[in-house]
Amino acid sequence: MRLGIFALAFAVVAWLGAPSAQARPNYTLDGYSDRGSSVTGQSTRRRAASRRTSSGRSALGGRPSRWCGWWMRTQKGGGPEYNLAANWRRWGRHSSGPQVGAVVVWPHHVGMITGRTASGKWVVKSGNDGGRVRERARSVSGAVFRVG
Repeated sequence: MRLGIFALAFAVVAWLGAPSAQARPNYTLDGYSDRGSSVTGQSTRRRAASRRTSSGRSALGGRPSRWCGWWMRTQKGGGPEYNLAANWRRWGRHSSGPQVGAVVVWPHHVGMITGRTASGKWVVKSGNDGGRVRERARSVSGAVFRVG
């Protein structure tokens, strides 16, 4: 009888301590998720593998938590110092104003101008905009513009 109560208590404790089946991102050791990307539809791991150097390491390094600068590196190149958005103020050469193709730099964000709306707002594509790569009309007031 005692053995039966002990076995039942053990089963209850094991059941209560079991991990729940919550959906969580699955990150690998190099910081890339092996889940698909909603932006391009291809696997993040496949994209990461295509950026590996001959030594097997990622040429871009792991994606930081604030990743707009890191994403811009995938578009324009540059070293790890460009992971920080503000450092894009030193990339390329100064542009006197916004233009399609220019890098637009705010104090805490960086993007690329891809067009202009009928109302005159500039269309900017950037990483980590709402947690994803997004292209939308934005005010560029107070920003710095750089061209390659």
